[in-house]
Amino acid sequence: MQLVTSVYLETKDFPKEEIYGLTSQIRRAAISIPSNISEGFGRKGKNDYLKFLNIAMSSLFELQTQLEISKNLLFISEKTFDNLFQDSREIERMLSSYINKIKDS
Repeated sequence: MQLVTSVYLETKDFPKEEIYGLTSQIRRAAISIPSNISEGFGRKGKNDYLKFLNIAMSSLFELQTQLEISKNLLFISEKTFDNLFQDSREIERMLSSYINKIKDS
């Protein structure tokens, strides 16, 4: 949830012509991560839950790509990119570990 908040705060100053482009895409990818985790948690059965956790992971990878594009286009600074990317990598490690734990249970 903190990553979503950070993404929203950092994208508020993106160019106005990107409101329906990269700004929208990056925000939707960020929101999709916790949304899919929570939706999957509400499902019955391990397989459904794993499906939603994997969708969350895919959204996380999408977000990481979009952050790099934002940095390359100079919409965010190198420092901002580093902070957001490191936060996303930590979530990636936690989510990957959680997925493996559920698979093994």
